[in-house]
Amino acid sequence: MRRVARGLTALALAGAMTACTSSSGAPAARSGPPGQFLVFYGDGQQAQALEAIRRAGGTAESTEAKLGYVLAKGSGDAFVNRVGADASVVGVSADREIGYASALDDTGGAARRTGFPDASALSASKGEPLAPRQWDMRMIGADRAHAKLPGSRKVLVGVIDTGIDGNHPDIAPNFNRELSRNFVTDKPKDSEGDRLDGPCEVATCKDPVDEDDDGHGTHVASTIASPINGIGIAGVAPDVQLVNIRAGQDSGFFFLKPSLDALTYAGDIGVDVVNMSYYVDPWLFNCRDNPADSKKQQLEQRAIITGMQRAIDYARKKGVTVISALGNGSSDLGHPKVDDDSPGYPRGDQKTRKIDNSCLNVPAESKGVISVSALGPSGRKAPYSDYGLEQTDVSAPGGDDLDDDGGSQARTILAAAPEGALRSQGKLDRSGKPKSDDVVRSCVNGSCSYYQYMEGTSMAAPHASGVAALIVSRFGKIGPDKVEKLLYKSATKHACPKPRKYSYGSESHRCEGGKAKNGFYGHGIVSALGAVTVKP
Repeated sequence: MRRVARGLTALALAGAMTACTSSSGAPAARSGPPGQFLVFYGDGQQAQALEAIRRAGGTAESTEAKLGYVLAKGSGDAFVNRVGADASVVGVSADREIGYASALDDTGGAARRTGFPDASALSASKGEPLAPRQWDMRMIGADRAHAKLPGSRKVLVGVIDTGIDGNHPDIAPNFNRELSRNFVTDKPKDSEGDRLDGPCEVATCKDPVDEDDDGHGTHVASTIASPINGIGIAGVAPDVQLVNIRAGQDSGFFFLKPSLDALTYAGDIGVDVVNMSYYVDPWLFNCRDNPADSKKQQLEQRAIITGMQRAIDYARKKGVTVISALGNGSSDLGHPKVDDDSPGYPRGDQKTRKIDNSCLNVPAESKGVISVSALGPSGRKAPYSDYGLEQTDVSAPGGDDLDDDGGSQARTILAAAPEGALRSQGKLDRSGKPKSDDVVRSCVNGSCSYYQYMEGTSMAAPHASGVAALIVSRFGKIGPDKVEKLLYKSATKHACPKPRKYSYGSESHRCEGGKAKNGFYGHGIVSALGAVTVKP
């Protein structure tokens, strides 16, 4: 199955450098150039960890007591191995790229045809101009829910992603610029000297909070809360506010520390729901004690598991409901056997290792996270979507261009796209006309805005986030446990297919569980209409 992430370098995963190997086969510690590391310590053991950093030849630059880690400077593998050997330390990770957005390039990297017509040339219909293309909203009853409850301006939804185009006409009315933050600095090149984000757009290399040079975050935000304003589309919760809490690079990569900072910030400012349509890497599966990994690699994976769990716990205690994309690996996360995609950075460092269910996909398998599988328009689980009886909490439209004799963009998800990102990706001609059928231009009263078809569990998660926002709009700040309960209660139950082993042609996936909870649909398909009508 395809695992290409839209808007990113093809299969560009970020991660840790693999340890050198001595002639005996054991990892050889290297000093290497000084670097920054996140050193996570056990409960009440900050002082011991600081001393361990000093003994290992490092320097503590700052501490984050909320999540229990020290940002330290040290010399490569030698520092990691020495500090990681101390009993007070539970994980060590380099402060660099470790993730990517989980959307698929449904065109396979090339458009099927050109000259797709402007939406303004299509026949008018009831609702927003592009509403006829929104099969996803009809599937979850969002079009009917809007008349009962479009959401509340008091509700804040944080989008932890590559940014939000806060000036897009179909986002601007709901964009909270004052609360939005960018926790990343653009990096022109990666650690190997290859292009990462490309040239910085501003002198500080820190983009304004209303920009998205990738497009992934804008698409997610639009699905959640594009307003009902006679322009383009309407989101699931068209009256709630969107907060850009950026943790992703222009290229789509994510760093560990910005992800931690973003979740902490979401809790501190009173965000009600956060959407995380990405997963932490360089390890597709994070294992604490896999014998195939060096000590340094084990410490890094422990740091990812521990750090993200602490950040999620912190946000939840502050009232944040955390929702994540499940992943696009076509994998049964409950029965993983082999990981041959890790570590994904630098490129070419991947190795094949045996794994089991103790290894986690983060944050999808972190505790307290609502994880979402993706569906096509027929209601079948999309072939790219990960699944699992323990891991799938709910399902939602994510798109499936091969569904029902596929090959059509119309079977994927349409949402807002930044014009600048489309131009930089070569998707528009000089006049602004779309060059491929995955982009739509919609013009109203002489003003045009752009939209893009995308598919992936990245597109499924924001549908669930929008429904969660409707629940908070209706019931107030009831806390993530109660939001989760109502999200599950209001979902449309859906049994496994018959036979349970569903064939996609070249491969098949087996669905476990009953109608109330199973590996394809979780507790059911999220329902906006159910959320605004369910009895508490």
